[in-house]
Amino acid sequence: MTRESSRGIRPAGLRKNSWLLLVIATSLPSAGALLFPAAGATEAGHEHHAPAARAVPAPGYGELIHPGPEPATYSLPAVRKAPDGEVLLSSGEATRLHEVIAGRLVVLGFIFTNCSDPAGCPLASFVMRQLGRRAAADPMLNGKLRLVSLSFDPARDNPARMRAYGESVRAGDLDWQFLTTSGESTLAPVLKAYGQSVIKDPSGGSYSHQLRVFLIDSDGNIRNEYSTSFLHADTVLADLKTLVQPASAPPAVRSSDLPASVAAGDDKTGYETPDYRTRSRALAARSGKGLNLGQLIRTPPLGLPPIGLAAADLPSDEQIALGRRLFQERRLSHNNTLSCASCHLPDQGFTNQELRTPVGMEGRTVKRNAPSLYNVAYLQRLFHDAREYSLEHQIWAPLLAGNEMGNPSIGYVLEKLAATGDYPQRFAQAFPGRGLDMETLSLALAAYQRGLLSGNSAFDRWRHGGEKSAMSAAAKRGFELFSGRAGCSGCHSVGEEHTLFTDQQLHNTGVGYVRSMRREQPAEALVGPGHNLRLAPGVVDASSEAPPNDLGRYEVTLRPEDRWKFRTPTLRNITRTAPYMHDGSMASLDEVLNFYAGGGFQNDSLDPALRPFEMSAGDKTALLAFLEALTGDNVTALTLDAFSQAIGH
Repeated sequence: MTRESSRGIRPAGLRKNSWLLLVIATSLPSAGALLFPAAGATEAGHEHHAPAARAVPAPGYGELIHPGPEPATYSLPAVRKAPDGEVLLSSGEATRLHEVIAGRLVVLGFIFTNCSDPAGCPLASFVMRQLGRRAAADPMLNGKLRLVSLSFDPARDNPARMRAYGESVRAGDLDWQFLTTSGESTLAPVLKAYGQSVIKDPSGGSYSHQLRVFLIDSDGNIRNEYSTSFLHADTVLADLKTLVQPASAPPAVRSSDLPASVAAGDDKTGYETPDYRTRSRALAARSGKGLNLGQLIRTPPLGLPPIGLAAADLPSDEQIALGRRLFQERRLSHNNTLSCASCHLPDQGFTNQELRTPVGMEGRTVKRNAPSLYNVAYLQRLFHDAREYSLEHQIWAPLLAGNEMGNPSIGYVLEKLAATGDYPQRFAQAFPGRGLDMETLSLALAAYQRGLLSGNSAFDRWRHGGEKSAMSAAAKRGFELFSGRAGCSGCHSVGEEHTLFTDQQLHNTGVGYVRSMRREQPAEALVGPGHNLRLAPGVVDASSEAPPNDLGRYEVTLRPEDRWKFRTPTLRNITRTAPYMHDGSMASLDEVLNFYAGGGFQNDSLDPALRPFEMSAGDKTALLAFLEALTGDNVTALTLDAFSQAIGH
């Protein structure tokens, strides 16, 4: 049996208090003994357990290693509508799946009666019977739960066989319905609608299938999803109780309660200390105000050069608005969970301040830090390894990467958008005579990103605006060090009329070399405010993916001299865009300055521009003051502009 690796789902949001749970479980038969008898067999009514002599790779048979959260201390959002389909009752009567589950709390499992894999259909039946018994004994759930098993083997599992199977596994008077369909043609659209790709063994009639669990409310909305590793009666019961037990309403978040700077939504500053207190905000509490990004593109802020587009190529307001919406659209990912803004968070400097590297679809590893999108319109090369030169081309890399947004093809993305909401009409309005296609999708997203221009900083007003008092004395001294003894301006170049703080080139600073060659194991893990755990290497190896190798520009050119070279980032808004370096390995600017003062990490290909320099405490204070002076005056406005667009799906 093919089973998905374990991945957690963090619940959030709540709507109603009447619910449905859908369990999908299938497998190929194994040599293990059946946990439940086949159709026609009898049982004495005792509880079935996994064979003691066999190690079962599913936690649903044992005790939870860690207790879950208490019911009603969290909530569950709507994900999507649960599909319907034609089914047959065990009496042979035809009906609809929604008729069986409507208005009820239901556990529905896709099974086949001759399955013998303990981690497949028997696991689903085992957990379902546990749920039924425990719900019947719970005043909160008693009389509200219906169990339903639907066969995906209609050729063998006719109504009579499902009825006999039900009699063999049902315990007591549980409300447990056993369904089938009239044939493969009737079943196929049901499986497709639930995303179940069944592989049938033609020789033995067995099946390969991924386990899925869907929690669905009485309005037909899927509320949660579980894999094999999360199908456990304790977990499901906690979710069910959460959904039927009204949670205390959180206090309303007023705009006056939010930081004036619109800082990170879950700022972790000080998390290493025991007295840390969270300042996280619910997404539903955020509000925004639109900004005229088209005007920014036509007239960039002080300190920034012209955008470099001909008048005919400047994006329209409709195209920018469409791009802003697409940037927040989670349905651009294969499983509808990630948007561009999931990694480039507007309130975190259009990067991700909480993670060294982003988490891709289904928890997959992304090996590089999410670069900030401030002033991305000016970059001659995109990505840390400079493998792309056009914003229009760049968008397809994350959309199609298996460890990012995970879409299988360009056509899949376009077909999905064409069938989603009013996108066809919006594209027709933004691109008259063309509508939605590969290029217009790219143009729309690029139009929005080109508007994320941020300048008119204290430095700009001082250097490019002639305002002598715009920068503090400490910042001015920091600029002298930056462009003099420290040598920073050699790569983060400064112009006379405008400044981008990047030479648009690639350099080997040694960070990539150390990551690739030393492979040091972490000794500690910060697991809570002020709480560190010292970890043995074996613990780390057993619970995490091996760090991916990263040779930088070499992976594009295959030229040995390009090993561990990465693009020079701009320093604008640098104090708002932690963590730093291509791998997010440096959490603070203090750490970055110490690194460069030491001359980088030595290796044979180290860029000759890197050289050690003496840096006193006063020097560091001055450099930090200068870097703070590079913050544009509209970072809050750009964040609120992004917040003016609702999150898609």
